[in-house]
Amino acid sequence: MIDTLKNLLQHFTPLDLAALGVLLIGWLGGTFLIERDNAKRPSMHMLMSDYRLKWMQQMITRQPRIFDMTTLAIMRQGTAFFTSGCMIAIGGCVALLGQAEQLTMLAGDISPEFAVPRIVWELKILLLMVLLANGFLKFVWSMRLFGYCAIVMAAVPNDAGDPEAEPMAHKAGNLANTAAKSFNRGLRSVYFCIAALTWLIGSWAFIAATLATIWVLYRREYASQSRGIIEG
Repeated sequence: MIDTLKNLLQHFTPLDLAALGVLLIGWLGGTFLIERDNAKRPSMHMLMSDYRLKWMQQMITRQPRIFDMTTLAIMRQGTAFFTSGCMIAIGGCVALLGQAEQLTMLAGDISPEFAVPRIVWELKILLLMVLLANGFLKFVWSMRLFGYCAIVMAAVPNDAGDPEAEPMAHKAGNLANTAAKSFNRGLRSVYFCIAALTWLIGSWAFIAATLATIWVLYRREYASQSRGIIEG
């Protein structure tokens, strides 16, 4: 096993491994920071979590609840869209993996710099598939959690004086937050999958694309105009 790993690594340069490390740090580290609770400067994700809990509290006395169910249905539709997109992209990667030999020959014809063993292209494509598969699983679970949330919402009493109203609404809010967390994790997998696609061009392009993705995530979570509106 160790010998096999060494044989695989010898086909990659230190810059390739550094680029892969930047992606892993940005992907996993970004998830930790964005989902960190009790932070002095909460992310957009955490700010919206508070609003989902407030939404469920307001739903208790809302008559009728068509608005609430319509909003939840829209969220599920968005999740279903990305689930389908990931499935199609995974199928494309499988097709590309089957043409790895032709891809290797074509890359060698374009430039001697791209003349690398077939296993290198296959592993780069497999990285894309891992990120897409993770996104797919997160989106599927998010869609199912939104379904659970809909059922709990329907069970929340309309009477604010009912002792079960507040606890049930809080459960619905927590389910909505958990579903949103899974959805956002799926989105981040897609973001970094797009960055990893540039690894087919080269390591420097991979690093640049990953850093650009990290910047986009930071801006959307901590420095966007929409965040200023929500926080204000």
